[in-house]
Amino acid sequence: MTLLQINTIACDGSDVFWPWFLWLLGAFILGLLLGWLLKSLFGGGAAAGPTPVKQDLTKIEGIGPKIEGLLNKKGVISYAQLSDSAVSFLEQMINEAGPNFATHRGMTGTWPAQAKLADLGEWDELAKWQEVLKGGV
Repeated sequence: MTLLQINTIACDGSDVFWPWFLWLLGAFILGLLLGWLLKSLFGGGAAAGPTPVKQDLTKIEGIGPKIEGLLNKKGVISYAQLSDSAVSFLEQMINEAGPNFATHRGMTGTWPAQAKLADLGEWDELAKWQEVLKGGV
């Protein structure tokens, strides 16, 4: 007597779960490896730029050595960084510095614009403007 053998496939999907899971896991790991490789080849991305060089911020009218020290502590060491700083950030820095810096309140409004001129190398234009300014105002 011949035995009748019937091969069946489960209809509940249990026979395809593990192969699909392993394919997805492999694709995920491959994506991580490719991402790591591309990041190491092409750097940290667009946000990574050259490290700013410390510049003499006292050339800005209204900034002396002590204010420059406060700016440096906040991470502002170049004209470009100062030109990108918000006036509210600068005012908050002066307020946090205490009563010794009370005379500098309200003087921070021109610092970013002056720093932009210095960053662009427009020293003649900056000098003309600073002749008009009195104490950074």
